[in-house]
Amino acid sequence: MKAPRRVEAEWLDSLPADDRRAIGSRHDLKRLNLLMGHAAIIKRALERSWRHGKPRSILEIGAGDGTLMLAVARRLVTRWHDVTVTLLDRQQLLSHRSEQKFSALGWGVKSEAADVFDFLEQSPARFDVVVANLFLHHFSDEQLKTLFDRVSTMARLFVAAEPRRTGRALLATRGLWMLGCNDVTRHDAVLSVRAGFTGSELSKLWPGGQEWELEERPAGVFSHGFAALRHG
Repeated sequence: MKAPRRVEAEWLDSLPADDRRAIGSRHDLKRLNLLMGHAAIIKRALERSWRHGKPRSILEIGAGDGTLMLAVARRLVTRWHDVTVTLLDRQQLLSHRSEQKFSALGWGVKSEAADVFDFLEQSPARFDVVVANLFLHHFSDEQLKTLFDRVSTMARLFVAAEPRRTGRALLATRGLWMLGCNDVTRHDAVLSVRAGFTGSELSKLWPGGQEWELEERPAGVFSHGFAALRHG
């Protein structure tokens, strides 16, 4: 798809957390994450990119209820131990059951409910790794530059898995009704693809400098991967 990125407000972002259609759409997204293999994509990117021993702290931005990061943790637990995960989202969605599942893996978890830009601007915290899953496409290029500027000062590795902006991905959104996805998910999926990424679009927005090693490429059938690792 050669059309430029087009960022539009998605329905799910405007619905209350307890809205029936929002709850249904979040369930849909869990299934789509599974079908798209995003936990495996992020796990491979983390293993491929991280070169500083074992990380101790991970921040996921736009984390939702933490289901994706829990799936990543299960794939990494035999190699990475005593990791603390911070889940950042505008709404408090982490359940006690999910906390227990992280704990059973030997991983700590905490939740932060805040706007991502406010958190990144105000928090003095530093993290080994920052992860974004199906989150960056919500923002304009200028907003992403601001986000990347802050992330680059607080983390040693940034990894993202996003929609890939292709005609094939856009065509696939037409079949989501066959998976039982509700109207919110079907509507937002089209917007997500149109706002997705291709080529080296994310690399061009990263603040750069020779201390960073960037990797950007297709991931899976419909996804786009990006990683930025600080040397030293």
